[in-house]
Parts: sequence; structure tokens; C-alpha cells
Amino acid sequence: MNPVRASAIAVGISLGFCAAANAQTLSKYQYQSGRDGIAAEYKAEKDACGSLSGNAKDICRVEAGGREKVAKAELDANYKPSENASYKLRVARADADHAVARERCDDSAGNVKDVCLKEAKAAEVAAKSDAKAKLKSANANSVAREKGTEARRDAASAKRDADYAVAKEKCDTYAGDAKSNCLSDAKARFGKS
Repeated sequence: MNPVRASAIAVGISLGFCAAANAQTLSKYQYQSGRDGIAAEYKAEKDACGSLSGNAKDICRVEAGGREKVAKAELDANYKPSENASYKLRVARADADHAVARERCDDSAGNVKDVCLKEAKAAEVAAKSDAKAKLKSANANSVAREKGTEARRDAASAKRDADYAVAKEKCDTYAGDAKSNCLSDAKARFGKS
């Protein structure tokens, strides 16, 4: 196995483990170490492309650059997990795939090349549209959860107020200290001051 491929697989596996440990984010040191590893990996892959020529060399370099951008986006998503970071990762993958597909189209000519370029663009648009839809859906779900929580909190408050009104009304059957004690108990039970 090519040493560049082996190290790329190792980096991918380590990033995969980071993603699997979703509840645990990366430390600043791990993040910087990851960035350094990605930079070294990119340099090694780019240097390995030097032995190729023509469009194969161009494809190799574009693939290396795409892997670097995707790896950085994965690292960022693991370092500071968020829906926005996940979106940026999806976009980085779409951009990398599109760049490679466009470069591969250079092997063709005429209408075949035109069709190839259009297919590459269509795949990019589809991937980015899916990424945007997932981001909007996640944001909408977040807003819905917040509104649901707020509605439950308002409902609980209204119910508590209604129960307090009933308890106060029941205290009206008493007089003097008994009524004062009853009202104090009702206030304490329903969190009224």
C-alpha cells in the first residue's frame, strides 16, 4: 500500500473516532495537532503527484486539495460541533467532488466534455442543496424545540395560576388565623409571593 494512502487512511480513521465520540470535543492541542497533520498529509500527497504528468497530475493535485479541505472541515466540525459546522463540511465535500469531477472532464473533448461538466455541476448543486436543506431543517427543529419548551412552560405557569386561584378560593371558607395559614400554605405550594 502506498505510504501516502496509508497515512490518509490513518487520518481518516482518527477523525472517524473523533466524530464517534460526539459528546467529547477536541482540546485545543488536539485541534492544532490535527491541523498540522492535515497540512503534512496534504504536502505529502501533493509531492506524490509530482511523479505524474498531464491531466493525471492535475487530477491528483485537485484530489489532494479536496481531501485537505474536507479534512479541515471535519476537524472544525469535531472541534466545535454545530449545525453550521456540519453544513460547512457538507459544502466542502461537494466542492471537492465538483473540483475533481471538473478536472476529470478535461480528459474529454467536445460535447462529451460539455455533458461531463454539466453533470459535475448538477451533482454539486444537488449536494449543496441537500446541505442547505439539512441546515434549515436542523435550525427549524431547534426553533420548534424552543417554542415547544416555551409553550410547555407557559402552560405550566397558567395551570399553576389556576390551581392557586382555586386554593385561594378554598381559603375563603376560613376566617382569621386559619385563613392566613391557608393562604400562606397556598402561596408556598404554588410559588407565589
